[in-house]
Amino acid sequence: MDLFEKTRTFTRAKEAMEMGFYPYFQPLSDSEGTTATFKGKEVVMIGSNNYLGLTTHPKVRAAAIDAVERFGTSCTGSRFLNGTLEFHLELDRRLAAFVGKEAALVFPTGYQTNVGTISAIVQKGDYVIIDKDDHASIVDGCFMSRGEMRRFSHNDPDSLDRTLSKLPEDAGKLVVVDGVYSMGGDIAPLPQLVEIAKRYGARIMVDDAHSLGVLAEGRGTAAHFGLTDEVDLIMGTFSKSFASIGGFIAGSAEVMHYIQHHARALMFSASLPAPNAAAVLAALTIMETEPEHVRRLWENASYMRAGLHKLGYDTGPSETPIIPLIIRDEYRTVLAWHALIEAGVYTNPVVPPGVPPNLSLLRTSYMATHTTEHLDRALRGLEIVGHNLDLIPQSATLQETARSS
Repeated sequence: MDLFEKTRTFTRAKEAMEMGFYPYFQPLSDSEGTTATFKGKEVVMIGSNNYLGLTTHPKVRAAAIDAVERFGTSCTGSRFLNGTLEFHLELDRRLAAFVGKEAALVFPTGYQTNVGTISAIVQKGDYVIIDKDDHASIVDGCFMSRGEMRRFSHNDPDSLDRTLSKLPEDAGKLVVVDGVYSMGGDIAPLPQLVEIAKRYGARIMVDDAHSLGVLAEGRGTAAHFGLTDEVDLIMGTFSKSFASIGGFIAGSAEVMHYIQHHARALMFSASLPAPNAAAVLAALTIMETEPEHVRRLWENASYMRAGLHKLGYDTGPSETPIIPLIIRDEYRTVLAWHALIEAGVYTNPVVPPGVPPNLSLLRTSYMATHTTEHLDRALRGLEIVGHNLDLIPQSATLQETARSS
């Protein structure tokens, strides 16, 4: 069979495009953060990972501009060779201190951080044990390692216990979980998971992509539970709260040294450009000195959660500013996304294989910079669309309420 035959028979996306209901790779013509322009229409953005709203913060913008003027737009080399700047070393040090670890190592992207770390640490004869809802970059890191992957049921400590009990006692083991899950908005039960991992001699790594800037005054899941010293590796990304792109892994200096010399995703990729590194440093300073951004984020999340519950939406297990609207039916989910765009609200439709079958949803997430007016506009759009598509009870309505000061 021709290798490219699969490309000719893949018609699902083209059919959705022809019907006008294709929701992916859609370009925005402008974005202020809390609002964006989509096909000439202003929409309230409740589909972004820009949790603290720092992508447009004057200090972050100024830092990136200054770095462009000093270093240009690229390092034109990997950190292994000519691509390490003092910016990178400063980021390594400050991020390690921020998450409470001895050392850290900055990668060009969050995806590469997980792929590079896991494939470097897990070798032949080792096991990597992951939550079934872990991010795709974790799964790909497992595939690219030479070890064996095992999965346990989502956020289920008993399932982790059973999985670890079946592995050889003398084998190396790494348990990897998301701190906050990007679809459900739920938090990993880290105290139970850490206790079980330690009992079986396993190391534990937490992907804090959606936790940094959100939990524990921005310091992540381990800090949230008081388990910073018990977690071996903390991973983070810069494309959410840090208002840039890139990622990092933090842990002991000895382990960071090993990863630095074995992670192919780091050694064979161009390093993070100076403007991106400078933006992260500026965002980190804001997180450290202006805790009101995190507080405002949680106020907005609580406001929206209450409004969505009042309307009758199923928000699943969410405990964070990520609040899914669970619709279950794939077609109705995409239809709701399209209708919400028309109503001036931008969400993210997620259908299988991004979620399990019969669990299609609209992923919504909120920012510290959303105003009450933004949130009320979003709720009004969600009310109209919810009624029109029978996603919520017809009797459900919003009452005008003022946010308490």
